[in-house]
Amino acid sequence: MQLHTHTWGDGDRVALLIHGMMADHRTWRRVGPALAERGYRVIAVDLRGHGASGRGEYGPELFAEDVVETLPAGADLAIGHSLGGLTLSLAVDRLKPRRAVFSDPAWHMASPAEGMGPELFAQFKSAPREQIRAMNPRWDEADVDIELETLAVWDEATALGLGPLFGADLLPTAPVVPSLVQLADPSFLISPERAALLEERGFEVRSVAGAGHTIHRDDFDGFMASLEGWIRPLQ
Repeated sequence: MQLHTHTWGDGDRVALLIHGMMADHRTWRRVGPALAERGYRVIAVDLRGHGASGRGEYGPELFAEDVVETLPAGADLAIGHSLGGLTLSLAVDRLKPRRAVFSDPAWHMASPAEGMGPELFAQFKSAPREQIRAMNPRWDEADVDIELETLAVWDEATALGLGPLFGADLLPTAPVVPSLVQLADPSFLISPERAALLEERGFEVRSVAGAGHTIHRDDFDGFMASLEGWIRPLQ
């Protein structure tokens, strides 16, 4: 499936952005322009079932196939958040970016027995502003507005399509390209034990102190600072 994309900048290097569950390209409203200032042409997708992209069947391999079909191979940088991190990890061998950043990736989602499951995620479709604000006290109001707008156009069946993954261990066995795993503090997806295992497997792991799961919205400055050495510096 060809996905809807949004582009910032016209630099000589390409950066790819892949959002998480329930979001779309608008989640990167500050990251896209910040990378464009550093000389990137930044391309962000709306995954299937999200934003302005099409609907259909859902599953991790389908998400990965879509980004491979839509995005250019050989980009300088690719960043995937949460579900976008899982999607990137399944597509990285075909996208072949020079560097990959997995921002609090969905490599281990709690099982229904642990109080989590796809139905719970699907219920967020109707979350009111007060709930979003309470769950994300550090977000700008603009991000709360965007969350409500993206939920309105999100197909909650995407969560149900990931049902078999809840409780599964999806950690990659090794990085395909030089890879940074960027973690919330604490991360409910990557435990300290799993973070240590990722380091043993050759990933660089950095935590953003005090940041929630959507690091780039919870602590934008911390998000950008943690990418030092992985992105082009400001001139």
